[in-house]
Amino acid sequence: MLTRRVTVLGSTGSVGVSTLDLMAQAEAVGAGKFEVEALTGSSNIALLAAQARRWRPRLVVTADPGRLETLREAVTGLDVEVAAGPDAIAEAAGRPADWIMAAIVGAAGLRPAWAAAGSGATLALANKESLVCCGPALLERARAAGGAVIPVDSEHSAIFQVFAGDRPERVARIILTASGGPFRSFSRAEMASVTPEQAVAHPNWSMGAKISIDSATMANKGLEMIEAAYLFGMAPSQVDVVVHPQSIIHSLVEYVDGSTLAQLGPPDMRTPIAYALAWPDRLPWPAPKLDLAAQAQLTFEAIDPERFPALELARGALQAGGWSPAVFNAANEVGVHAFLDRRIGFLDIAMVASETLARMGSGAAARGAGVACEIALEVDAEARRVATTVVAQRARAA
Repeated sequence: MLTRRVTVLGSTGSVGVSTLDLMAQAEAVGAGKFEVEALTGSSNIALLAAQARRWRPRLVVTADPGRLETLREAVTGLDVEVAAGPDAIAEAAGRPADWIMAAIVGAAGLRPAWAAAGSGATLALANKESLVCCGPALLERARAAGGAVIPVDSEHSAIFQVFAGDRPERVARIILTASGGPFRSFSRAEMASVTPEQAVAHPNWSMGAKISIDSATMANKGLEMIEAAYLFGMAPSQVDVVVHPQSIIHSLVEYVDGSTLAQLGPPDMRTPIAYALAWPDRLPWPAPKLDLAAQAQLTFEAIDPERFPALELARGALQAGGWSPAVFNAANEVGVHAFLDRRIGFLDIAMVASETLARMGSGAAARGAGVACEIALEVDAEARRVATTVVAQRARAA
């Protein structure tokens, strides 16, 4: 039976909720037993308190200090420590545990993931910024502490499951699959006039607004390319992307002898979460089954760089190295939010990232000595300031 002492960072988000649901299912069928060290959430105090009542963690934390008393009242009667604020979340992340889910979205998840990596636990990583902004340092920190990093993104989980980790020289390249988003058949002229409502309507996955926009621009595949290169020690030229509209093949690994291995499954985030939770074993749970006959066909397309320039921008940032990937990530996020606020057009999102990378130039590639996590946050903040200026100039010119 699977036993784990668990911390869930971002327990009230979709990945956190799915993680706790899987744990409950495993316990219900006698496949697992879990002791929860800490749960952290943001503004959904009612859900965080309900999770605390179900799992009885030693510590429960809200990211918002203004909600501390509300949380304290909501867990009255429980033998649980209560805290609030970013420092408290980082402290929770560093507590002793066997397994830590890092599912806090955005740059706010970087410090907690860094703390978790130093704990020696198995780190299930669902926070893109941690790898994109300081991936090599984060992975080295986890190794030095005796822990491991298991990716939770469906694409990277797929690669992890078929990658020859003990003999990486056998791997020729890794191939990420992309659904193509809602605009894969749109012309560039048609894409210029799309609305936020159209862009968040993903054809296969139920996701938040930001990641849905990233899927529509292919920026998400650019970020995943950077993550994959770091996670698996691949050169930029060894990471490719192909459009696969059905989202059944989640990624592929091509070996030097011409063999290509793929991981397949229905588009359900609980599958990679379950794999990470049980690794190196597998967790029996009522997973959706893949019916290939019903699926009928699996198709693939090349990505058009003219219509989806974000992918090559990310590859360029990866090739430039240093902190350039962190600049791309921050600038893209600023551009996405400006589009959602209707201050810029859809095609302007990639322009914001491109212009920000150009303006920061070689200064993004190297920084002075210091803790990688803190330097990454400094670069992130600077890139956001530059990108905000680019957005304002673009909005005035429109």
